Amino acid sequence: MERTPAHTRTHTYTTRTLALLGAALLASACSTTEANGAGPGENTEPGSGSAGAGALDPGQPEDLATGFDVPWGIDFLPDGSALVAQRDSAVVARLAPDGQTSEAGTIEGVAHGGEGGLLGLAVDPDFPEEPYVYVYYTTESDNRVSRVEYDDEADSLGEPEVILDGIPAANTHNGGRIEFGPDGYLYAATGDAQDPDSSQDTDSLAGKILRMTTTGDPAPDNPFDNYAYSYGHRNVQGLAWDEAENLYATEFGQDLLDEVNLIEPGNNYGWPEVEGPGGGDEYTDPLVTWEPAEASPSGAAIAGDSLYVASLRGARLWEVPLNGDGTVGEPEAHFVDELGRLRTVVTAPDGDALWLSTSNRDPWGSPADDDDRVMSVPLE
Repeated sequence: MERTPAHTRTHTYTTRTLALLGAALLASACSTTEANGAGPGENTEPGSGSAGAGALDPGQPEDLATGFDVPWGIDFLPDGSALVAQRDSAVVARLAPDGQTSEAGTIEGVAHGGEGGLLGLAVDPDFPEEPYVYVYYTTESDNRVSRVEYDDEADSLGEPEVILDGIPAANTHNGGRIEFGPDGYLYAATGDAQDPDSSQDTDSLAGKILRMTTTGDPAPDNPFDNYAYSYGHRNVQGLAWDEAENLYATEFGQDLLDEVNLIEPGNNYGWPEVEGPGGGDEYTDPLVTWEPAEASPSGAAIAGDSLYVASLRGARLWEVPLNGDGTVGEPEAHFVDELGRLRTVVTAPDGDALWLSTSNRDPWGSPADDDDRVMSVPLE
């Protein structure tokens, strides 16, 4: 889940996880990066980096708009404005770069509870020729992906057309991020829905990164001839591609280590058999790991030569340098404890800024009167 305070977290470690615990504790003051690839309390200090360093402008983020109801999915329209999915209300807002907002519509059938609700949102890459917006959301019975026709001129959403249902849902671990890849297929990140063993079952939709067509069929060259693209995930909430079309995913660990993974089709990322690196040849090690108190990673975006990761419990924006060969440099932390819980980060269409959303109206947050907010962060 997205992390309750430490005294309420469960400790159901697997055998391999316990074996890793001692080593992880020795490195408790810092984040870990691995050459091959390398979870939340309040008010912690940065691990391996410091605020205001790296490619980000040292100035503070500027509010674009405030008063959102847990903004989750954000994606851009051709004119530079964005559609913002609000988890708890199921309302999709349109947000212009000058901060003007309007209500495009409400997604019917959404059932909010715990970490569920209206989650990811992706605009069709051929919009407006293909006038669709795709949404990932929780219902009373499952998680599902729907496409919704969007009238750009009228700023109005139509009725959802379900293209994939039956994704297991629970109070926590719903995943929820959806993104179009450079191959034109739609990727959906799912959680284990509190059933860890389902992550290792390639016939289950839980604990996976899924890959599908815009009409909801499995992509034709998926590794298991079904929806599963990768498996062994606990709760993925961030997806991003670099210029070489490498896919990076952020993932919540349980109590030991959060992860950034380089995703390869058909690979097994270990959950629940292993948390973090060291599971052996059967499992793919993460590129980066962090302790939960300094991360709880959700959204991810790439700008320039860096991967940016929005962190919830860690209350910071991580910057992970990309070396261009599938390896990474030392992560740096920005805005530590300045903005609260950070949910989503996306790169603005002109590449000159990041858009960053807070998630302070979560049960674990401490919202200001005008939270939640979407901000612009200038890039050098």
